[in-house]
Amino acid sequence: MENKKEIFIRALKDSFIKLKPTTQIKNPVMMIVYLGAILTTVLFVSSCLNGNNQMWFTFSIALVLWLTILFANFSEAIAEGRGKAQADSLKQAKEDVLARKITSITDKNNFEEVISSSLKKNDLVYVKASEQIPMDGEVVEGAASVDESAITGESAPVIRESGGDRSAVTGGTIVVSDYLIIRVTAESGHSFLDKMISMVEGTERKKTPNEIGLQIFLITLTIIFLVVSTTLYTFTDFSSQLIGKGEAISITTLTALLVCLAPTTIGALVSTIGIAGMSRLNKENVVAMSGRAIEAAGDVDILLLDKTGTITLGNRRASEFLPVSGVSEKELADAAQLSSIADETAEGRSIVVLAKKRFSIRERMINEKDVSFIEFSAKTRMSGINYDGDEIRKGAADTIKEYVISKGGDYPDECDVIVSDIANSGGTPLVVVKNSYVLGVIYLKDIVKNGVKEKFEDMRKMGIKTIMITGDNPMTAAAIAAEAGVDDFLAEATPENKMELIKNYQENGHLVAMTGDGTNDAPALAQADVAVAMNTGTQAAKEAGNMIDLDSSPTKLISIVKIGKQLLMTRGALTTFSIANDIAKYFAIIPVLFFSIYPELNALNVMGLTNPTTAILSAVLYNAFIIVALIPLALKGVSYKERPANKILSHNLLVYGLGGIVAPFIAIKLIDMFLTLLFF
Repeated sequence: MENKKEIFIRALKDSFIKLKPTTQIKNPVMMIVYLGAILTTVLFVSSCLNGNNQMWFTFSIALVLWLTILFANFSEAIAEGRGKAQADSLKQAKEDVLARKITSITDKNNFEEVISSSLKKNDLVYVKASEQIPMDGEVVEGAASVDESAITGESAPVIRESGGDRSAVTGGTIVVSDYLIIRVTAESGHSFLDKMISMVEGTERKKTPNEIGLQIFLITLTIIFLVVSTTLYTFTDFSSQLIGKGEAISITTLTALLVCLAPTTIGALVSTIGIAGMSRLNKENVVAMSGRAIEAAGDVDILLLDKTGTITLGNRRASEFLPVSGVSEKELADAAQLSSIADETAEGRSIVVLAKKRFSIRERMINEKDVSFIEFSAKTRMSGINYDGDEIRKGAADTIKEYVISKGGDYPDECDVIVSDIANSGGTPLVVVKNSYVLGVIYLKDIVKNGVKEKFEDMRKMGIKTIMITGDNPMTAAAIAAEAGVDDFLAEATPENKMELIKNYQENGHLVAMTGDGTNDAPALAQADVAVAMNTGTQAAKEAGNMIDLDSSPTKLISIVKIGKQLLMTRGALTTFSIANDIAKYFAIIPVLFFSIYPELNALNVMGLTNPTTAILSAVLYNAFIIVALIPLALKGVSYKERPANKILSHNLLVYGLGGIVAPFIAIKLIDMFLTLLFF
């Protein structure tokens, strides 16, 4: 990644490259300034040839107008520079490599070496350890550790394997161990890396609907001021001849006046704000496939979040040992730990850990000759151990009940009560038996992540409704939803009812955001306004989403919403400042321009500006330098706080509206004093 100095130098060069008319015409407001700079330059050359006494004034205005254009170009180029620097690092990962193209999964040793760029969709490639994955694809055979640091920046390798939700791989990443057979899912030039490079390069960013709407508004204001400035020339020419004193405002002054009154501040920064918003998203390791998605995130009022991995830690953990009458908790814990020694699941490990924590039951010396482990299977729905003459089993309540009765044992009613209480509280009960005698129940609980409840409260303050999506039964879902603090939940979720839920909200005028990683999430992701797919997810999910989270962190959706809102807040704040700025400049300089014809207007010169020359020069200088002053704010974004829209509007009007009115009066007066001291 380039350092700040290199980005600055690059942006400086781009500021001059962007002076091309084909580039300037893309921003109609700044195009007016561009044409004004050309016009005043021509007038300066003409005045030099004719010996006009306004020569230096015309030169000063022309110089400042060119600086205004360059400052606007620089603000956009400095924002683009971040993206271009990231794009350059991504391009290093996207190099043509030799790929082993095979014709059959069963015959990976019979391959043809081809250049990666020649691969086509559905081709099969065989990639061994230490080799680069040549193109985006789906793993169809094998499992391997993959280094994705070139894309995500995360140094720890991740597992990619065939089937499930971890089968998608990205071209440019490195296989660290074992091997993979990959079916190519993208054509050359249309890979995920290509899309990333295109999106992070600011010059490729398409304008969003809100941005287009704002630009139309700014163009309308500019046309109004253009008409006003044009009529002022006729008015002052007629008035000077009628009254017999003073003279018409010069073309140079009118051009400078138009630039000062037109909304050039926001016109120069609007593109910078959008690019900087994308840059902030890139820093969060999220790639947006469209600028519209970022802005839509700012307007989202419904947030759909998957329970597992987003709201909860992702795996249920043992939280309590609940023995039946006549059995001690330690006896239950001892048997539960024994039954879980060979259980490598997160739940099994948590049972072992809880027994150690509660009763200091440590690892045992188990002779393999005296022990046999009973692995969990979908058919038996239980697991356990045969050890030292004892048969210990743990599993689902109904399964264990059948097992106990089949062995001639008694299943106590008390155990049914414990199981029911756990299920009603949203937990998962596992019954433990020893030699057909029921010892009690292990309480497995979904652990809600720390701080999640507070985050949802923040969302609520912003007017966003949070909905948890889960495959759990309604009773379990309700318990977890209450603990997490979400507003609503969808239990026993299927792809169809996820999509139906989104459609219903959209039909009622809501904007919906959702996160997902599986093929079963693809329909709902395609329907959502903001759809964040996990990079570890399936190709179907990634293609359906309009954003991809490279870190595959489901809670990232909350950060995306905040970035979207910050982008809209920044644009709103600077638009408020710019319009207030224009109004203030109007009242600051208009009276001075006319007091040679109407001396009475000098009473409105409350700032005591020296004369029309210093007044207009002060205004255009301020107009140029305020763009530079606001570049850091446009890049960083306004300070973000969770608050309702009406409070944000009030804050903008108070801070940026009032600031936009006061700043020009102070700055123009100070510049006028400096120019008077220097030249007059």
